[in-house]
Amino acid sequence: MTTLPPAGGKKLGLVIDLDTCVGCHACAVNCKEWNTGGHSGPLPDYDPYGADPNGVWFNRIHTFEAGEGTQSRTVHFPRSCLHCEEPACVTVCPTGASYKREEDGIVLVNEDACIGCKLCSWACPYGAREQDTDAGVMKKCTLCIDRIYNQNIPEAERVPACVSTCPSSARHFGDLGDPDSDVSRLVAERGGKELMPELGYKPVNRYLPPRPARRNVGDTGTGDRLTYRTPEPGDKSGRFLNWVDRVLSR
Repeated sequence: MTTLPPAGGKKLGLVIDLDTCVGCHACAVNCKEWNTGGHSGPLPDYDPYGADPNGVWFNRIHTFEAGEGTQSRTVHFPRSCLHCEEPACVTVCPTGASYKREEDGIVLVNEDACIGCKLCSWACPYGAREQDTDAGVMKKCTLCIDRIYNQNIPEAERVPACVSTCPSSARHFGDLGDPDSDVSRLVAERGGKELMPELGYKPVNRYLPPRPARRNVGDTGTGDRLTYRTPEPGDKSGRFLNWVDRVLSR
């Protein structure tokens, strides 16, 4: 079985804000597009326009209704590899195809050594492994390793494809092994959670929980009414805006 490298200081991973994720699937689509021609491409589709479409996706988004009554809300939950510190998918691999990089903590698959036995997918409790039945190998999220280390890309754009395309800035990328990094501070401020910590795999990725719903006007930080300037003599625009405010505030 495959052994794990010594624990290093650098832990590259994702922080996903469940409060601002809108479930648009842009992350999944851009991930698919980038990785079709990138490190783990191609990512095949099976019967895409038929009765039972399926394929290889590194990002999948699940949507849940949480809470009851007026306190209920829709929560979109993106799911991909969590790049665990103690990944079971690596330790069960009989050929060493699944491995964890010592220098940055990213978990990868060497497709040349993979025999498609699917032990890694059975061991992963997060459902992060994908089988490419055409190639007969297992595939997974690579954190776009061919992008984040690409010197030909502007430094500000060296982030995973899913992060670069998120329209609501719900996805963040960085070194979670550095307590002073932007992502680590964000996790500390928002009380970021790891997924199923009781299993002991120590996932690196973190989820930021949804904030309490803001249902009253005062919760948003605005007043009950808009404040307008005092109109100049003969200026009727102030009266009109005050009338509009009264109508919309009913």
